[in-house]
Amino acid sequence: MMDLVATVAAGLAAWVACGPSPVRVRLRELTSPPTTPVWRAWSAGATVRLRRLAWPGRAGKEADAWRKACVELCQALMAELTAGRSAEDALCRAVTAVEPPDPAVLRPVAAAARDGGDVPAALAEAARRPGAEGLRRLAACWRVSTTVGGSLAELVGGVITSLRESESHRRDLAAQLAGPRATVRLLAGLPALGILMAVGLGMDPLGFLFGGPAGFACLLAGAALDVAGVVWIRRMVAAAERTASI
Repeated sequence: MMDLVATVAAGLAAWVACGPSPVRVRLRELTSPPTTPVWRAWSAGATVRLRRLAWPGRAGKEADAWRKACVELCQALMAELTAGRSAEDALCRAVTAVEPPDPAVLRPVAAAARDGGDVPAALAEAARRPGAEGLRRLAACWRVSTTVGGSLAELVGGVITSLRESESHRRDLAAQLAGPRATVRLLAGLPALGILMAVGLGMDPLGFLFGGPAGFACLLAGAALDVAGVVWIRRMVAAAERTASI
């Protein structure tokens, strides 16, 4: 037993002596960029897709909240600029005055304005969120104001007007697309409705669909056609909605 313990201890000592020093290992951990495992990135993407399937209206509500927050941010910024504050101070105060869906997204914007950082880059980064595309226009206004010397208040006023017009157009388009959305829901539930009607008439649709090759082939063909119709109409609706995006 003592020989085994001595052998293991000698092997550990040789591994420690031949391996890199703890200082180098720690320095490499601190200086190397963090890497995300492939399985973790895949699981995160799958989780997002499952959430979109389970709560299809959640993403739309969050995008609407971001559009509202963008308009409120521009309005608060214009009010602070009209009161005579500097652009950086006005932006910091405007960020604290709004309530976006995720306040952490706008924190780098306030930090860049407070510390003299790249405000347009921070705004462009925050504009990647669905519904927050209006921040790109605000970033362009900030860049024009700092490079050319234009009035930031007037530029922000133009952004507010354009955002309101885009929101009005988006609402009109959503009202016009109510019919295609109802068609998608009807197509999705039509097979189940047909099976229930057949059962109510005294037939055995499930026995036919799962009882032989012909029924199974009809089941696969019907499911494929139904899914194709739903996907086709949803793509048409999504393409029409993109015309209202900022």
